[in-house]
Amino acid sequence: MPRARYKTLVDTYAADIRAGRLPPGTRLPTHRQLASAHGLALVTASRVYAELEAMGLVSGETGRGTFVRETSLSPGQGIDQKDVAVGMIDLNFNYPSLPGQAELLRTALRQLALSGDLEALLRYQPHAGRAHERASVVRHLLSRGVNVDAEQVLIVNGAQQGLAVALMAILKPGDVIAADALTYSGFKVLAEALHVEIVPIPVSAQGPDLLALDKLCRHRSVRAVYSMPTLHNPLGWVMPIEQREQLVAIARRHELTIIEDAAYAFLVENPPPALVELAPERTVYVSGLSKNIATGLRVGFIAAPLPTVPALERIIRATTWNTPGVMTAIVCAWLDDGTVIELEEQKRNDAKARQALAVELLQGLTCIGHPSSYFVWLPLPEDVRADQIVVELMHEQISVTTAEPFSVSTHVPHAIRLALGSVDMALLRQALITVRKIIAAYL
Repeated sequence: MPRARYKTLVDTYAADIRAGRLPPGTRLPTHRQLASAHGLALVTASRVYAELEAMGLVSGETGRGTFVRETSLSPGQGIDQKDVAVGMIDLNFNYPSLPGQAELLRTALRQLALSGDLEALLRYQPHAGRAHERASVVRHLLSRGVNVDAEQVLIVNGAQQGLAVALMAILKPGDVIAADALTYSGFKVLAEALHVEIVPIPVSAQGPDLLALDKLCRHRSVRAVYSMPTLHNPLGWVMPIEQREQLVAIARRHELTIIEDAAYAFLVENPPPALVELAPERTVYVSGLSKNIATGLRVGFIAAPLPTVPALERIIRATTWNTPGVMTAIVCAWLDDGTVIELEEQKRNDAKARQALAVELLQGLTCIGHPSSYFVWLPLPEDVRADQIVVELMHEQISVTTAEPFSVSTHVPHAIRLALGSVDMALLRQALITVRKIIAAYL
């Protein structure tokens, strides 16, 4: 097929999609049907759809076909916070806040202003954090059942930077890391930016398929595995001890580094031992204080095997040099005086109330979540497209997330994730009623 004619077909489809003549959700002809209708070679027909997919106009779905995408949605379909318009009920992001937290900050700032150590906070800090602040983190981790020495702890600018530091220190471009086929979207973005290949571990609502991980490691040069054993985002599972021990055994067999993300672990009471407790010699434990205190206080921490610490410290030095001393001083004071423990308990109760409300108002839909988590995963019926649901909810001033930002496999399930922690209970009730009504209309 001459190049001009091939390009004309791509341009015609693109124009029809953008003009609405081919509305979102339209199933396009199969590759063979397209080839037959236009007298093309099959490879050329496939190239037409590949170009349209690269333009963000269509999506190919294994076993289902090629569909017109909803072009009014931004890339990632709502995962970028800047896309949450003023007036929207935000079920995209979790930034749970409790009454009185602003006053806590006001008091902390007053106390900090009167402290004799204030001048020291204006200077560069040690890359891994000041010794007494690392000791504060150690005591906090011990309350979570994680027993490490202060020399193993590094303070960072939130859990997201902790993950970035871990990936940059442990892996290099082209390396392979295994992760759940549905996983935390921020990890996916990091791996892509660092040119680290993610290979997916099949998942169910109960946890990862670890036999598949073992098989994967026998066929690929996997260097590390990323895991959220307590509490998985977005699927809400807590891995039982048997699964954790199996994961550790696989990691030891194949010499994998385990990156354990514990950002939401504080929401689970009496969880099984952390992976870092089961395999301290190969686990890099990452967590932060965004969810249990506030997202604006960008303080997190890494606990790692001693031989790994110098590499992690070099990355902190090369990127941010240190976490701001003012932030760490406030946060570590709250770790020491019990404020963080108190906030965690209050937020667990808040999450339980919100999860219970979601279960009540979403009756009749498949809801996957944990009784004390701030999110719900809603798989959609086979013939319902997630982007259609997202657009309808946007028209109702409700912003949600599809599965696309969380998926690291070629198959992206039609599902939506609801973040429950960022609006008051009255607005959450209103939004959940609307979500159920819109999805139920397709059942």
